[in-house]
Amino acid sequence: MSGTTEEPAERATAPVDWNASVIAEFRANEGRVGGPFEGAPMVLVHHAGRRSGTERVSPMVYQPVGGGYAVFASKAGAPTHPDWYHNLLAHPETTAEVGTETVPVHVRELTGDERTEVWEEQKRRMPGFADYETKAAPRVIPVLLLEPTA
Repeated sequence: MSGTTEEPAERATAPVDWNASVIAEFRANEGRVGGPFEGAPMVLVHHAGRRSGTERVSPMVYQPVGGGYAVFASKAGAPTHPDWYHNLLAHPETTAEVGTETVPVHVRELTGDERTEVWEEQKRRMPGFADYETKAAPRVIPVLLLEPTA
């Protein structure tokens, strides 16, 4: 995702406001959002800035994997990883809001065949991710797994 949700070009100039509106809608509707994310599984991932320590929340599309939640650092196909990716690797113990629940999670990056299997499934479920992969090349889009710890 774009550091968070994928922002259409006309919204790219105000990602904080865009994310704030998605977060508010998520919380007001028990984890559901409409518009371009209608029907997509969404999670709000809490993370601390790796340098600032500032607490942040990023809405993301996820794929259920086992008992966890895979998220994708696509940044809409940008050539760099989103800030939240770096933050989560620096501080992998965090929480995620799924529906009406807040769940403690441990974050780990998927690699090798494990990453490939989840990534290919995500492209099948949401073909826009294949477009992000093409745009991002040669950058490999990271896949992170949020594993519940309680």
